[in-house]
Amino acid sequence: MTVVRHQHRTVDVDGVRVAYRESGPADGPVLLLLHGFPTASHQFARLMDALGHTPYRLIAPDYPGFGRTEAPAGFTYTFDRLADIVEGFTDALGLDRFALYVFDFGAPVGLRLATRRPERVTGLIVQNGNAYEEGLSEAAREFTGLRREVPGHEERIRSLFTVEGTRFQYETGVAEPSLISPDNWTLDVHYLGLPGRADAQADLAFDYASNFAHYPAWQAWLRSAGLPVLVVWGAGDPFFTPAGAKAYLRDAPDADVHVFEGAGHFALETHLPEIAPLIEDFLAFSLAGG
Repeated sequence: MTVVRHQHRTVDVDGVRVAYRESGPADGPVLLLLHGFPTASHQFARLMDALGHTPYRLIAPDYPGFGRTEAPAGFTYTFDRLADIVEGFTDALGLDRFALYVFDFGAPVGLRLATRRPERVTGLIVQNGNAYEEGLSEAAREFTGLRREVPGHEERIRSLFTVEGTRFQYETGVAEPSLISPDNWTLDVHYLGLPGRADAQADLAFDYASNFAHYPAWQAWLRSAGLPVLVVWGAGDPFFTPAGAKAYLRDAPDADVHVFEGAGHFALETHLPEIAPLIEDFLAFSLAGG
């Protein structure tokens, strides 16, 4: 058994140089980790270390517009295109069976992938990744209602890309903000400041509302797939409410749902010791023989 210890790699996918990190046995069952906004694969570094003793291969790509991934000039930043690149990424790495971990933006990316390639997905872990209208907070509804053509709306979008806006996303709703290391959000600020990144993120922000039309298809996939589902959710998330976590039970009635009081949008930042064992137990079941 060849073991990979948290390596950083790249692969070319449709003209995009996709950066990714992986750990675990090279021939182990795969967990594909899909990150959110405004972060990248580094958000999973502590989780990958916590699961380092397990037999699973953990793979976390950076999307175009995020982290260390390099996209060509003229790349179209929409959720459909992010899903295209992640789908091509799985093809390039030969990932024909994997469990999905989806967080925030990872939900619309990963659920697009699941409905395109349902035969590949062995299980689903959702961490503050919304797929139900009742999971949208008033703030989220207001944010996704912003339109580029309306004066002042783009400025409001771009305020999230600042140091203050990024830190707000990490700390809001968190009972003990001192538990949050500044490493991730300061690294996010660095990547957001790279040339062209703010424009890419603005495009994606304005495209986010396009995901709502896909909710019925994603929910239908959950009903028909009958896969094991684990939902872990920070109760203090200012964007996605606990109602969105519990809504998964409607289409996956056997889902294991955990809502963590005192956790915010980035629940792993404060509740990794509680969440990592749940993921390990889930993988032992969902990836058995995968």
